[in-house]
Amino acid sequence: MTLSIKLLLFFCFLAFGTQAQVLLVKQPDTIFKTLFTTYYAKKFEGRKTTSGERYRAAKLTAAHRKLPFGTILKVKNLQNGKIIQVRVNDRGPFSKKFELDLSQSAAKVLGIYRLGYAKVEISYVLK
Repeated sequence: MTLSIKLLLFFCFLAFGTQAQVLLVKQPDTIFKTLFTTYYAKKFEGRKTTSGERYRAAKLTAAHRKLPFGTILKVKNLQNGKIIQVRVNDRGPFSKKFELDLSQSAAKVLGIYRLGYAKVEISYVLK
C-alpha cells in the first residue's frame, strides 16, 4: 500500500470512525399562567393540610387544586410587580373565582393582605 492510500484511509477513519454522538436532553418547560389569588384565613393556623403538614401563616406556602405537592411557584403581583416563591403543600381554594391560596406571610410580601385578593402571574417548571 502506498503512503497516499494509507493517509487517505487514516483520514477516513478519523473523519467517520470517531464521530461524537450528540445526546439530546429535553429541557424542562416553564409554565406561565395568570390567575386570581387570595390567602388563608387565620382560623386555619395549625390545622393539617392535605399533604399532612400543618398550616403555618408565617411560612411561604400555597394551595392549588392540581399542582403536585412540593411544586415551587414564582408568584408575581401584577399591580405592584412584587415577586415571591412559595411551595404548594395543600389543595384548594374551593371557590371558582380563585385558583391559588397563599399563606398570610406570602400575601403580606406580595402586598395583597389588606385587599384580600389579587391578579397574579405564576410560573413553575414542568418536570
